[in-house]
Amino acid sequence: MPDPHWPVEVANSNAYPVSIEANSTAIDDTITRPGSVRINVTGAFIVSDGSLTPQINEEDGAVHDTGDIRLPHHTAVVSHVAVDIGGSLAKLVYFTREPHSPSLGGRLNFLKFETDRIEQCLEFIGQLKTKHQALHGSKPGDLCVMATGGGAYKYYERMREVLGVEVLREDEMECLIIGLDFFITEIPNEVFTYSETDPMHFAEARTDIYPYLLVNIGSGVSMVKVSGPKRYERIGGTSLGGGTLWGLLSLLTGARTFDEMLGMAERGNNSAVDMLVGDIYGTDYGKIGLKSSTIASSFGKVFKMKRLAEDDAEDGGGLANGDRAHVDGGSGRHFAPEDISRSLLYAISNNIGQIAYLQSEKHSLEHIYFGGSFIRGHRQTMNTLSYAIKFWSKGEKKAYFLRHEGYLGAVGAFLKRQPRNVSTSPEVASSTSSSI
Repeated sequence: MPDPHWPVEVANSNAYPVSIEANSTAIDDTITRPGSVRINVTGAFIVSDGSLTPQINEEDGAVHDTGDIRLPHHTAVVSHVAVDIGGSLAKLVYFTREPHSPSLGGRLNFLKFETDRIEQCLEFIGQLKTKHQALHGSKPGDLCVMATGGGAYKYYERMREVLGVEVLREDEMECLIIGLDFFITEIPNEVFTYSETDPMHFAEARTDIYPYLLVNIGSGVSMVKVSGPKRYERIGGTSLGGGTLWGLLSLLTGARTFDEMLGMAERGNNSAVDMLVGDIYGTDYGKIGLKSSTIASSFGKVFKMKRLAEDDAEDGGGLANGDRAHVDGGSGRHFAPEDISRSLLYAISNNIGQIAYLQSEKHSLEHIYFGGSFIRGHRQTMNTLSYAIKFWSKGEKKAYFLRHEGYLGAVGAFLKRQPRNVSTSPEVASSTSSSI
């Protein structure tokens, strides 16, 4: 099991990127919204991947897969963790102080477990609890787990039994919105747009963020119209989400993890299984704006090519040495798993993108934010969603992504923890609050 006693120490002042200079007054202020915990986010920044992030053994069920958020000016003790337990993944957020020098503040850490390994997640939280008690002399009653997602109800009794601390269940949609609002307004270089020519174009922090559309892609997809901090409505969604991709690819390719599936999609060629506009017209269909590479029918070539391959096999034919094989007699698969993965990824992402655009048009929403563990910073997924929004809106709208897209709910639950005996003075609240 990974060591929860971490964090690592910031080696020197050069670890602070240039981007910590605030480009908006919102970044320099302390959060003071009703119902949220007051924290000091002055100079907050995302730690670069690889340099300060501990390596965690995936065999233990935990993956530390995203950059920590440094809060260099928050020095107060934090007595809670937050977990968002979905159908496929459990996402954990917890705070650690910088060792040897509390004046350096601390950081938010992000960890995920497969929900099927929820016991490993609870074991890790238990180790955090033990460490916290040793450092601060806390009693179990002083500690708390903020839980959201469906698993907050499904595993409620189990969490209380194993951890022996208070477990507070928070509304999933509300937590998603609190988390997204926090990232949009408070964290530099968090929100970005994506294209093949400009892979990560960071958006400026904004204070006038409402209204917007949140498209949360987990096992399924929820689309939420957000009109204000506590004004939101689920306006649609689809059952064809990350769980669909995971389930179908586990049947079709034999892949065992979602990351393995995304890796195969990265190497695949969807034109081997998808019917393209060029396959029908021989060229672009410029009159209606369709390139020859546009997908006309997902998996549209499968039936024809499968039948031809079977007929060829019955006739005793074969492939010349070096030809790409579409029939694997040993496994029974007729197409390369990489090609299948890429095709299905495109199909699901395109579907989500078009539905998101239609919902944004119906409800007059200009900004569309995509969150959820389906995305995982995967460039093909982001490019497909971006292209769908750009294509259907004729370039008038953009798809916005987040570097911590899978942790919106967990961060929202984390922020909902109320500090005890907090002064009403903003100056005092920003520096001496008892909880993050």
